[in-house]
Amino acid sequence: MKTSDKYLKIVEWSEEDQCYVGTCPGMMLGGIHGSNETRVYRELCQAVDEWIRLYQEDGDPLPAATAGKNYSGKFVVRVGKELHKTLVVEALREGESLNSYCVHLLREQGTRYGKNKSDAGDA
Repeated sequence: MKTSDKYLKIVEWSEEDQCYVGTCPGMMLGGIHGSNETRVYRELCQAVDEWIRLYQEDGDPLPAATAGKNYSGKFVVRVGKELHKTLVVEALREGESLNSYCVHLLREQGTRYGKNKSDAGDA
């Protein structure tokens, strides 16, 4: 496995830029732009390899790996007392637990990656 395989590389269409944009969150700022998705991915991989080389040449530690992670399905969000109260009241009105209500709200809004793909974790 190459060191660069430890980093998530994303290529997606940008309506705003009217081209494909390749990014590697946590590794490099900015991205690679182009009209050919495969070429953008190839150039992104080369750019990540170059960033890794620069980190190593400078003796700097590499950023934490972003690919191949397992997620627990739990995270803590600080929302403030008033929003917490509002969410609890709305959950009660809907006859749901606070957790289920918040999961429902998050799914309703969707996420940038993986929009409404799974119903796992409804607790």
